[in-house]
Amino acid sequence: MASSSTPVQAEAFPDGVTEYVPLRGKKYDLKKPHIADQPITLQNWAQHINWLNVTFIIFVPLVGLISSYWVPLKWQTAAFSVAYYYYAGLGITAGYHRLWAHTSYKATLPLKIFLAAAGAAAVEGSARWWSRDHRAHHRYTDTEKDPYSVRKGLLYSHIGWMVMKQNPRRVGRTDISDLNEDPVVVWQHRNYIKSVVTMGLVVPTLVCGLMWGDFLGGFVYAGILRIFFIQQATFCVNSLAHWLGDQPFDDRNSPRDHMITAFVTLGEGYHNFHHEFPSDFRNAIEWYQYDPTKWFIWVCKQLGFAYDLKTFPQNEIEKGRLQQQQKKLDQKRSTLDWGIPLENLPVVSWDDFVAESKNGKAWVAIAGVIHDVGKFIADHPGGKTLITAAIGKDATAIFNGGVYEHSNAAHNLLSTMRVGVLRGGCEVEIWKRAQSENKDVATVNDTTGLRIVRAGNQVTKVSQPVATADAA
Repeated sequence: MASSSTPVQAEAFPDGVTEYVPLRGKKYDLKKPHIADQPITLQNWAQHINWLNVTFIIFVPLVGLISSYWVPLKWQTAAFSVAYYYYAGLGITAGYHRLWAHTSYKATLPLKIFLAAAGAAAVEGSARWWSRDHRAHHRYTDTEKDPYSVRKGLLYSHIGWMVMKQNPRRVGRTDISDLNEDPVVVWQHRNYIKSVVTMGLVVPTLVCGLMWGDFLGGFVYAGILRIFFIQQATFCVNSLAHWLGDQPFDDRNSPRDHMITAFVTLGEGYHNFHHEFPSDFRNAIEWYQYDPTKWFIWVCKQLGFAYDLKTFPQNEIEKGRLQQQQKKLDQKRSTLDWGIPLENLPVVSWDDFVAESKNGKAWVAIAGVIHDVGKFIADHPGGKTLITAAIGKDATAIFNGGVYEHSNAAHNLLSTMRVGVLRGGCEVEIWKRAQSENKDVATVNDTTGLRIVRAGNQVTKVSQPVATADAA
């Protein structure tokens, strides 16, 4: 392995990142158009397909599925298949993903070898290739440079990006210099085919065959079909985790949290949290959330195989959660009727207010704001007499405890009846004029620009009303 640990040279870019340079295959010809940039036709459709991936992802599982019709499933093989599924799954989640793609913790050499072998058993590419694409996915989420962007379709993000060739020049650039310097990663990448055949098929076949004489069952169930299920589970992180669930930390991009995705991916389903805090070794932060990968890493730390486990400060996590909750509240607030904003109301003199009231308009002044209560008179819980007696008058004292201390709901309902602001009407006109003159005023707006009106803080709410002659 030592002879294969020489760092791989990569093309440098001014921004400090590096272009992915394959360790296998022919050198890419920059002058020749990539097949992915050409339209699919009857003549070139086969060139668009990544036949190596199609073989491992579609053809081999199909052979296993057909073979299972004739190959009986022994309970020992079934139990081992499940156990080997979890082993291979941890190779992806704890190894490829959280160790190498995000460096959310550090591992000793034995643990690295253990995880690299497990990742090979999942048959999802080398750790170097997998981590490189995943870093690009995080850096360019939901853009054209995202190698498996869900914006290109749910099916594409799930499996299409694997079976169709992609132009590596169109995938976002990322820095993988640390991976090029990791001897375990480089060795596994250089020996990828040997690794996946050995760990994916040979090992499960030999275990089942030598332990309880089920070579064929080990090959079909613990090998082929197990590979199919672990691949589909991992692909769900790219597709389902960007489509199903909630977004408790940020909704600018597609990642979401859902327990179903977490269950089938060994804890990778809390994807909204992960995209916000990718350096955290946890995907689930609540005690009741399913994240066996987190538990595995923690146990490895207790045993001395893992160290420097990274966690994001709880204060920052809670700030992110609170900000998203506030954003959702703002979105909900924008759909509600809070009445005409004070700055958009006309200023009415007291004489005009009285005159309009005498001419048939059911106008009532409360805290300097004029309200038309005509449509509410018949529905007033306190009866028609009290509300009609306040028409054409300043009912601030009446409304704020002089006759009855109205509820928060009453103040909210009253705001939808605004029609004007009294000239000289307490502080309301001063506030309105300050708005028009772009002066600082004591108001708080939400992210949509609407004024935040909290319970007990409505403009008509006066803590110590002063009775006026007109209110009598």
